[in-house]
Amino acid sequence: MTGTTTTPGATGRPRPAVVRTRGELRDALTSWALTGPDATDRRAVVMTMGALHDGHLRLVRRAREEAGETGQVVVTIFVNPLQFGAGEDLEAYPRDLDGDVDKLASVGADLVFAPTPDVVYPDGDPVVRVSAGRFGEVLEGEHRPGHMDGVLTVVLKLLHLTRPDVALFGEKDAQQLLAVRRMVRDLDLDVEVVGVPTVREPDGLAMSSRNAYLSDDERRLALALSRALRAGADAADAGHGADDVRAAASGILEGAAGVDVDYLALVDPATVGPVPADHRGPALLLVAARVGTTRLIDNQAVEVAAPGEPAGREDDTAGQEAHRD
Repeated sequence: MTGTTTTPGATGRPRPAVVRTRGELRDALTSWALTGPDATDRRAVVMTMGALHDGHLRLVRRAREEAGETGQVVVTIFVNPLQFGAGEDLEAYPRDLDGDVDKLASVGADLVFAPTPDVVYPDGDPVVRVSAGRFGEVLEGEHRPGHMDGVLTVVLKLLHLTRPDVALFGEKDAQQLLAVRRMVRDLDLDVEVVGVPTVREPDGLAMSSRNAYLSDDERRLALALSRALRAGADAADAGHGADDVRAAASGILEGAAGVDVDYLALVDPATVGPVPADHRGPALLLVAARVGTTRLIDNQAVEVAAPGEPAGREDDTAGQEAHRD
């Protein structure tokens, strides 16, 4: 399934073309550039591993806004082997390219780059990789060694290949978003990074491709993650300090049978280091846990105030927006 098609999607735009090789991608990007886009038009990229859900589609809708009506929205679909560790679900990770393209046609994507591993890594596992530094040593990095290095390596490669003006990432993967922003800043990449708020199911569960692995009973158990984050955020809103915010969230998880917690952490969004007891200001409350065999992550931005001085929170983006480059 390659090349441009003329069957319009629900937006009235042509169905997105699907390209699989570096040459096809280069030709598609060059063709758009040669059509003479307006000076205000931009290319926006959304990087995914496929198995798209409404959270991904919100990213693409925002990408269309960022690119402009005559700009170009590129979606990459690539299950990156570098970010999967031993015993993780690389082979079982859900894949449905045809279904994904159908969904992307409904939200205005122009181009889908869906390479195989040998296209992204033509010489096999890369010898030179991006080091995530301290972002790769804590939280996800501690529990999934090498994961953040793998994420940043493929993000950097895809930025080079797609050459976007703006790249959009979901705030559900908060550590990834913070690490990408730091990479862009530290390596002087000419791209704007935009975070898009987490999309949740009506019951509060953060949308994830891995939710499909959950049985009905496991899904009910998984709601403990969002309840814990809400409890911590409520404690922050009430003016409690950092230790009380952590304790409020931890109390929910300690009583959640069937939820195996990897970590629950309250961190500084700028450094992903733990905040001290006397911390005041923006913070991120993050959780990772296994429910059955499925590993889930979630987070909530909070504003930690001095006791007796409620700070409140506007939405999931508060702590992250404060550190946007």
